[in-house]
This record gives sequence, C-alpha cells and structure tokens, in this order.
Amino acid sequence: MSDTTLDKVYDHRDVEPRWLENWRAGGWAQADADSDAEPFVIMIPPPNVTGSLHMGHALTFTIEDTLVRHARMLGKNTLWLPGTDHAGIATQMVVERKLAAEGLNRFDLGREKFLEKVWEWKEIYHARITEQMNALGTSCDWSRERFTMDEGLSRAVREVFVRLYDEGLIYRDDRMVNWSPGAQTVISDLEVVHEERDGSLWHMAYPVADSDEQLVVATTRPETMLGDTAVAVHPEDPRYTHLIGKFIALPLTDRLIPIIADDILVDPAFGTGAVKVTPAHDMNDFEVGRRHDLPSITVLDAHAKVNENAPAAYQGLDRFEARKRIVADLDALDLLVKIEPHKLSVGTCQRTGSVVEPRLSKQWYVKVEPLAKPAAEAVRSGRTKIVPESWTKTYFHWMDNIRDWCISRQLWWGHQIPAWHCADCGEITVQREDATACAHCGQANIQQDSDVLDTWFSSGLWPFSTLGWPDNTQDLKTFYPGTVLETGFDILFFWVARMMMMGIHFMGEVPFDTIMLHAMVRDESGQKMSKTKGNVIDPLDVSKTYGGDSLRMTLAALAGHGRDIKLSMHQVEANRNFVNKIWNASRFALMNLEGYTHTAEAPGPLGRADRWILGQLGRAVDAVEASFGALAINEVAQTLYQFFWNELCDWYIELSKPVLYGEDEAAKAATQWTLTTVLDNALRLLHPIIPFATEEIWSKLPLGEDRAEALMVARYPRPGDFPADPEAEGQIETFKAIIGCVRNIRGELNLGSGQPVPVVLRATTPETAALLTAEATLLSRLARITELTVQAGGERPKGAAMQMADGIDVFVPLAGLIDFGEELTRLEKATAKARKQLDGVVQKLGNERFVSRAPEDVVAKEKARQAELEAQLAKLADSHARIQALAADDA
Repeated sequence: MSDTTLDKVYDHRDVEPRWLENWRAGGWAQADADSDAEPFVIMIPPPNVTGSLHMGHALTFTIEDTLVRHARMLGKNTLWLPGTDHAGIATQMVVERKLAAEGLNRFDLGREKFLEKVWEWKEIYHARITEQMNALGTSCDWSRERFTMDEGLSRAVREVFVRLYDEGLIYRDDRMVNWSPGAQTVISDLEVVHEERDGSLWHMAYPVADSDEQLVVATTRPETMLGDTAVAVHPEDPRYTHLIGKFIALPLTDRLIPIIADDILVDPAFGTGAVKVTPAHDMNDFEVGRRHDLPSITVLDAHAKVNENAPAAYQGLDRFEARKRIVADLDALDLLVKIEPHKLSVGTCQRTGSVVEPRLSKQWYVKVEPLAKPAAEAVRSGRTKIVPESWTKTYFHWMDNIRDWCISRQLWWGHQIPAWHCADCGEITVQREDATACAHCGQANIQQDSDVLDTWFSSGLWPFSTLGWPDNTQDLKTFYPGTVLETGFDILFFWVARMMMMGIHFMGEVPFDTIMLHAMVRDESGQKMSKTKGNVIDPLDVSKTYGGDSLRMTLAALAGHGRDIKLSMHQVEANRNFVNKIWNASRFALMNLEGYTHTAEAPGPLGRADRWILGQLGRAVDAVEASFGALAINEVAQTLYQFFWNELCDWYIELSKPVLYGEDEAAKAATQWTLTTVLDNALRLLHPIIPFATEEIWSKLPLGEDRAEALMVARYPRPGDFPADPEAEGQIETFKAIIGCVRNIRGELNLGSGQPVPVVLRATTPETAALLTAEATLLSRLARITELTVQAGGERPKGAAMQMADGIDVFVPLAGLIDFGEELTRLEKATAKARKQLDGVVQKLGNERFVSRAPEDVVAKEKARQAELEAQLAKLADSHARIQALAADDA
C-alpha cells in the first residue's frame, strides 16, 4: 500500500521542484503528432530575451497552463509550444547599455563580435526565463522549444521574405519614417510614445524675393527651416494669390524657394494662412513635396545633428542647440515676429526616450492591404473569434485603415535582410541562400543589405514556422491551426494581426480559432508597474515566498475579461491560505482513510450528507465546464474556491465527522467512499490552476491500482458524472439555514461565536419536525446548541430572538444569556460614540478649505468613513429596537 500521509505543514519548497522533475521525466506534456485525439494547441507568446519576466508574463502563463492542463485531462492531444523572441531593438539596446558601462560601443567591437555578446546575453536570460516559467509550474512541451532566430525559424523568415518579394508585396522606397536618434534606427508608429509638453510657437518673417513684402509663417521647429523648399498658401486666399509662383529668399541661407498653392495642406483661416514646407522633416510636408515635385533637403543627420546640407554656421550642432542659434539669428535680422507658448504632442522613442525625428529614408516595406483584407474578413465571418468581443472594433479599425509596413531596422541583432546590392549594375538580388554573385549581371561585387527585419516580421510567422514550415511536417498537419491565442491586448496589432495576415497568406487558413486578450497587471492602487516607481513585483520572488500555486490562484481569480488586475500581496497571502486549507482538509481526510481502499461503486447506501455533497460536486463540475467554455478562468477559480472551502470543508467535512468517529461501520464506509470520491474529483478540478499541491495530495489518495500515472493526466470530471439528489439537497440546505440563523442571532446580540445557546425549532409539519428531531445531535453539534427543542407549531417562547430558515422558526431563548438593561446601556454608549465621530467627519467635509486643499485620496477616505459610521449607527439603532422588543416580550 502506498504512503497515504501528508506532512503536517505544506512546504512548497519541497513539493514544487519534486513534481517539476516528475512531470518532466514522465513526458506527459509532450504532444503526439501521430495521435488521432482532438488537438488542443496554444503557441506561447514568446517572451523577449531582454531580461527577467514580469507579472504580465505570469498572468499569461497561468491562463494558458490552466487551459492546457484542462484540455490534457479531457484527453485532448495538447501542444503548448514554448519559445523566446530575439526582440531586436529591445535586446540590442540592453546589450549596448551594458557595453557603455564598460566604456565601449558596438562599433568598437564590430558587427560579428557584437553579435557574439548578444548571443551570450541571450543564453543567460533564456535560462532565467525558463527558471521563472518552471516556478509557475508550466507544462510546456519543452522538446519543441523554439527561438525566433534558431536555424529553422531563420529559414522560414527568408522563405517568407523571398515569396513576398517575388509576389510584389515587398518593395523599397524613400519615405518619411520615425527615426530614433537614441536607438539609431527607424521605429514603427506603435513604438512612438506621445507626450504633451509645454513648447513654443515661433512666428518668422520670410522676405519675398525682389519685393518689400514678407510672409509670416509659424513653426514649433525653427531648426527645420534650413531644409524648407517652399512656402504654401491657399489658391483662393486673396491675400496671397498675387504671390503664387514667386519666390522667398529663405533667411539664413542663400536659397530661393517657391511660393506654391495647395488647398490640402493650407487652411486660410488658420494662423497667417502661409505654411513653410520641409519635405524631408515633416510627414505632411513630404506629401506636399510629392504633389508639387519639390526637392527634399535633409538637414539633420542620424544623430539629429545639423549636417552638411545646411549653412556652415550650423553644421555639427545638435538640433535643439541649432534651434536656439537660429532663433537668435532671426531675431538679430528682425525676422522673428513673436514667440507664443504652445502645448504640443512630442513623439518619443519607447525604448530610449529620445525625441523621434521624422526623417526621409530609403526602407523596405510590405504592401499590407492585400494581406489585411483576408485577416479582417476572417474575424468578421467568425472563423476567428476575439474574446472579449469589444476588441473586435479596435481590430477592424486597424485592419481597415492599415498603411504599408516598414520592415527594415538599422540594427545588427536580428534577421539580416536577404538582399544583396550590386556595386556594378546597381540591381538587388533577393534569394533564399547567401548570394555570391549578382543575379542580374553575374558580377561578384555585391554586399548584403546591412539592415535587419522588424522583430514582428519573424514573430508574425510563429504559429506555423515553429511547426517546421516551409516543410510539410507532421507537426504542421496536426497542430495548425492553433486553438487559442492568448496574449495581452497591447500587442493585438503588433503581433496578433500580423500572425493573422501571415497565417492566412501562407497557410491558407486562420492561425487560431480564438484570440483571447487579457488586461494589464497593475499594483494594488491601480498604478502601472515600473522600475522608476519602485512598484514592480517579480513573479519569481513571489513564487519562492508564497509558492507557485498561490500566485497562480491569485492571478486566475483576478483574470476577468477586460478588467485590469490590481495585484497585492494580501491577495497572494489569502490564496496561500486557500492552498493550506486544501492541504489540511486533505490531511484530515487521509487520517480517516487509513486501511481504506477505494472502489468504483459505493459499498452501500449513502447517507444524506454524502448524497448532498456529490450533488454539489456535480453542480461545481457543470459550472466549471461552462466557464472553461467561455474562457472565463476567473469564474473557474471562484467556483472551485467556493466549493472546496465552503461546501466541502465548512459543511461536508463537519457533517461527516460524527459518522467517521461513530460506531456504525456501514455508514462509516459509505462516508469514506464519498470523502475519497469528492476529494479525488475536487483535486482534479483544481489541478489546472493549482497543479503542485493537488498533485502531491492526489498521489496519496487510496485510489487502487487503476489510477492514472499522475493527476496531470487523470480524467477531468465531466458534466453528468454526479447527478443532483434534490431530496438530500433540500434537507441539508435546511440544516445549513438553521445553523446560519443561530450563528446570526449570536452575532447580532454580541453573544460570542463560541457561546452555546438553547434553541427551539418550530416546524410547520410533523414530517419536518420528525426530520429535525432525527438530526438533533448533528444540529446541536454544528450550531453549538445546549438544548434543542423541536415542535410542530405551538407558541413562540417568551424573550427569544427569532429568525426564519426555509419556513422553520428558529428561536434562541435569551434568559440567562443576556441582561437586557446592560445591553441597552452598551448600545446607547456605542451609539453616542459613533454619533460624535460622525459629527466630526461631517464638520470636516463641510469645511471648503479642507476639501479644496486636501489630497483627493484623503477626502475620499473621509467620505468612506462617513458612510461607514452612518451604516454603523443604523445597525446600532436596529439592535437597540430589537433588544427593547425582546425586553418587553420577556417582561
């Protein structure tokens, strides 16, 4: 017989590493590509190898592992594929910062040596990420782990690039881009963080050539005037029609620029009605330049310093220093009309914080519209569902208004673009293998494009590249498309939309059936976690302190659709208490199962409480399966918490004790069978969320020889397994209501929870009275009753507190338990104290000076205190009236 004892105290530090090793050794998380079972597939959102994981990752892994463990126990062929992302710009930035601390930069090392450093970083932090995932009990198929720059995925990236290029969907063009001087690369619109700042609006006078007239233009960026190539006015603005076609003598330069008419850019009612045009440094001006065939003069280099295209006096100056110099020089020439304070939205780089520079640059692009339309239609037609549904509107807005995707980045870490430039004929060779000669002229004087692909290009291939594509592997046949894509709402466009586009284009079908988006994990006050605020909670630290199960249960219970999570350690502590509750209840059960061996069928008739708890178990199973079907993990957690703590521990175990400690062996055997059945299935239900403790406890249950190898692969309970017993349910619920009434009366009269009391139960029928009489011993024990009297009808006892339970009058005679005079005096003193406190709060809130000067949270606390005191006074008044009535009744 196996060991059926549990240690007195649950120690997650002992249990968790042991079961991690057992699960890994058992190979139970490995998917079978040749299986006929229904596949259930989740591709893990690959964490960046930039450092350790944050609490958002912990939420992702908790939700996904819960779904995967549930599906596995249902007998599905589950694949939860793990992996990590090279995270081009993010990883390169952290490694460059590390080098800077050593007095080096990447150019000191050169590309090859620098990449060696990044690979070293990747190995170190990949190990830490794996440690953090293990601490949460993730049951990934580690045999299929992938990295976005491993050999297979690199091959897939090249294949996709070449195919899209051959289809005319990848091209090169000179366009305006978001340039990060800090990161020294182009970044996407979504990587630009907009901040409102106090700035200025400079009004400058531009002299009209060969005339005494001037045009006044306004700008928030005077430094870009050195690259102006026109001034635009509205073609129907009578103030300027005579100037259209003439020229401006551009101040501080020796250039003449035309005055042009443009009815798209210029609003004659806004400002002066004249607008400076700088095609190389403004997105809108770039379009004006194309419409009017204007030259584009770039006057800022990659480091945002004034370059050789500007007058010598400003060359080499930082853009903000150049701004000061230009404003001063214009003022000296009496061309600075005025300066106005101005609020403006400044775009900064998400990674470096540097102000983003609109810059004309030749980049690689994907023509996205042909890819986006099928991806949008897939959601509209219901082939892929988004949960919560409210995010579909955002998805459609992005997909229906999408612009071509700039996929090149001026970095070294990433997938280098498979394009080779020929120095002889100027053509570009794009191919799958490394080129040794130009495909157009045959010469060997070629150089590979130095840019790398946007990280999201390779990540967009994740659902199929990880399964062996472009080869038609068995994994690809079995596990594509995936079942659920679960991730944060913040990367719906960055990643999810691109997977939809790439999956449909290259695989011919959607990459997943359901997109499940979770919200953000914030601190307990609702603030975003950040290192600068010092409120970051490390999931590994929490797991080491409280156990992975406690953190998982906390995150699962809070993971409601569309609601941000406010996480505090109090919640984790509460769920550690729940895990301890599971452990202690199981320990009690096992102590009362010594020598017992479980059988499939009950050994005999079951008692009322046994039939009731089996019905409650069935209700829990039904609720849990419905919640899993709706991907409502928080509801699963809440249902199981309620069932285990309240129904099983608070009621059934207490109801079972008299039987387990009694002399009726047949009843005892039935209760042992029920206790084992319920605990077995409760642990199965809990396992997807709380894997470690449930696995350890389940291994101790006396389930016989046909048990599964591990709880992880045991059968999950199904709806219909445990039918309800309405008769037993009604009777037990009546008992619970009676016990609840007795407890309520104790509390209301301040008798103390452990104070034994006499009780009179007045039933409406002889049958109900007989049932209550038969269970008098049980009711007396659970409700701490000194003397229980049951009567069918009859008079109400004098001086007794009374409540009703399912049509039964519950009386607690108070003679000898309470001195009515003393209790009334106590209530009056408590009322006077509360009234005084309330008056003080009301006076404070009535003070306009306090309300206007105090912080909002202080005022809010005072208002909450007012509501609390008002509720307390209402309760005291109710108690006072009740005691007065009882005293009168007793007189």
